[in-house]
Amino acid sequence: MPSASAFLTSSFVNLTMVVALGIVWNVYLGGRGRHEPRALTWQWTFATAIGLSLWMAIAWYGARSGVLADFDRRPPPMLLMFVLVVTLSFALAFSRFGGRFVEGLPMWILVLGQVFRFPLELLMHRAADEGVMPAQMSYSGWNFDIVTGITALPVAWLLARGVRYARALALGWNVLGSLLLANILAIAMVSTPLVAAFGPDRLNTWVAHPPFVWLPTVMVVCALTGHLVIYRKLRRR
Repeated sequence: MPSASAFLTSSFVNLTMVVALGIVWNVYLGGRGRHEPRALTWQWTFATAIGLSLWMAIAWYGARSGVLADFDRRPPPMLLMFVLVVTLSFALAFSRFGGRFVEGLPMWILVLGQVFRFPLELLMHRAADEGVMPAQMSYSGWNFDIVTGITALPVAWLLARGVRYARALALGWNVLGSLLLANILAIAMVSTPLVAAFGPDRLNTWVAHPPFVWLPTVMVVCALTGHLVIYRKLRRR
């Protein structure tokens, strides 16, 4: 993998930290929204912060040690990582953890939480320009997930204002975001050396290295869990 610029690396780390802090903050807001005892809210908040920190550290170590970049191993660690990311997202969304967001946060905050995908797509485009990431994974290729990030802010604003047909708006936006996320996940998978659908010179290996390993392990988990929580809240309402 070509060396990433200092700007790309530092910006990616900073964005990941902002997303991580946002997760912890929303856990706190969810507790306050549920009107639970303050001590219980802080317990959930600290537990989330510790668990998220450990998860990020494990992902970093797996990438730093070179384990994730070993595509000759069977089963490939990268494939196992993708399976774990999807499994973890469903587990979080449909557990008591996800229930705190469903019960304690308004819909507009859940939608607003996906706005991070806009700067993320800008950084991914920069990575493609630097030759760090294959072009098909950026919006200059086959990744259109930037639409989700761009539309999250106005949709959240409309939902906060109590626009008519708010439920239909939230559902439509969530379906669109889910499909765009599924699209880039599929592109990412077939771009690995396991399939190399776009050719041997356009491989997705950059997420096997730090800090970009946080793209699937933090960003994707946050995006997928967020969509599933919105579906859960729409069904509950």
